[in-house]
Amino acid sequence: MPKLKQGTILPTPAEDAQITAAALSDPDAQPLSPAQLAALRPARGRGRPAGSGSKVQVTMRFDVDIVEAFKRGGDGWQSRMNGALREWLTQHQ
Repeated sequence: MPKLKQGTILPTPAEDAQITAAALSDPDAQPLSPAQLAALRPARGRGRPAGSGSKVQVTMRFDVDIVEAFKRGGDGWQSRMNGALREWLTQHQ
């Protein structure tokens, strides 16, 4: 447990009981039952989503006009470029 800042005043047991009673009387702040606690699941994992694992990062140089044309299409330009390369590959195999 971290140390408390100097000058922190903790509630007495009587004050703590009053605080707990006030919290329990609030209908919007009722404690969860053990069944409800057991059913809780994280909405989403922490951090970045896991990648597909089927892509590799490379560094390539393209002509400026080609990159600008894809970027003009807005977000997702790298995916569209990947799709164009994939389409070329299927036509030339």
